[in-house]
Amino acid sequence: MKALHRLPGDPGGRRPRGHHRASRRLTPRPAAFTLIEVLVVVAIIAALAAVLVPALTRSREAARQTACLSNLHQMTVAATAYVHAYRGRYMPYAWTDNARGINYGWDITVQTAGATTGFPSRTIRPGLLWMGRTLPEINRCPAYRGPDNYVDYAYSGYNYNTSYVGWCLWRPELIRFRPTGRIIVEANPALADRIRRPAACALFGDGQYADGANKFMRAPLGGRDRGYFADFHAGTQGYRHRGATGVAFCDGHAEARKWRDEYLAGNPYVAAGTGFLSADNSLYDLD
Repeated sequence: MKALHRLPGDPGGRRPRGHHRASRRLTPRPAAFTLIEVLVVVAIIAALAAVLVPALTRSREAARQTACLSNLHQMTVAATAYVHAYRGRYMPYAWTDNARGINYGWDITVQTAGATTGFPSRTIRPGLLWMGRTLPEINRCPAYRGPDNYVDYAYSGYNYNTSYVGWCLWRPELIRFRPTGRIIVEANPALADRIRRPAACALFGDGQYADGANKFMRAPLGGRDRGYFADFHAGTQGYRHRGATGVAFCDGHAEARKWRDEYLAGNPYVAAGTGFLSADNSLYDLD
């Protein structure tokens, strides 16, 4: 016969009356947070967020600035290769072959087809500086948020020194008043060995002006292009990296510069957040 399990103090194997009620009373209830404890935890989380969010923002901005300086350095490497390939001269010509519908730029080359039909299509390739081979992302500053140079080209933000280093003068060749697609050069870009202070002569930078991106850096007081570009303020730099602008110099190094000429920055024709690298042409000139 199977033995019955008996509770202590119950020789008959029966549970004492009120046993279940006593067990429920003796079981500890889970402790709940008080309102003050919840408020303390929320205050601690808010304090940590106030400390960490600005730090994360600064880290992202620093990462963008580092990536920008890397892009600018890659441009100086390409410029050095261009110098060796083209008889010691900086920068390709920026010109348009209207007969073939090709716009040659230092950063990109744009070929337009079907313009006469009303349904133009564009083919965009790496520019002459890159000799047709590069990643398109290199042409865009990661901190630039303005309009692009071309609607169908999502990479903009850099310019190059057209006041001195890359300045040139050319005119299209005409036969019977019609362009042949070739150019006649009257003044070439600078020779690399003519630059006396390569470490202090700007070559590329974060380009920006009131209407968005610009591709042509211009000196504040005019350079070899004096009189050729009347709207020199369209060749300013964008100070978008925590108040600094990225600049690459002819010796190959790139750096962030925070100094900006206040007089020129207050000029009504110079957009907020943009400006020139120096009050004079000292950081643009060949001397």
